[in-house]
Amino acid sequence: MKIGHIAIWTKDLEAMREFYIRYFGGNSNEKYKNQVTGFESYFISFESGAKLELMHKESFLKQSGTGDCYGIAHIAFTLGSKEAVLSLTETLRSDGLAIVGEPRTSGDGYFESVVLDIEGNRIELLA
Repeated sequence: MKIGHIAIWTKDLEAMREFYIRYFGGNSNEKYKNQVTGFESYFISFESGAKLELMHKESFLKQSGTGDCYGIAHIAFTLGSKEAVLSLTETLRSDGLAIVGEPRTSGDGYFESVVLDIEGNRIELLA
């Protein structure tokens, strides 16, 4: 298992993208846009293999109980397979942790689920 990426909710997506490219030598993908939800994001990749996801949604507001707020948004663990994501999701559910994103294939192609850790931080489980 490895950390797949760390995500940050941003107020100014383009400025944050330029910041991480200019000062940290990141390389950006093309902007992902979900026309239905208004969600937009970039993945910034670094020479080490680390990735940072910068995310923006115009209608974004802090939503109580979901772990959503501006700043660091989630940690994503890459588990290696869809079956591993499904298995760990069910283990966490049976241990009483909140599943706030049921297993699904996201618009940008990840098979994922989302769980809150014991302090309410979002953790994505990725295949």
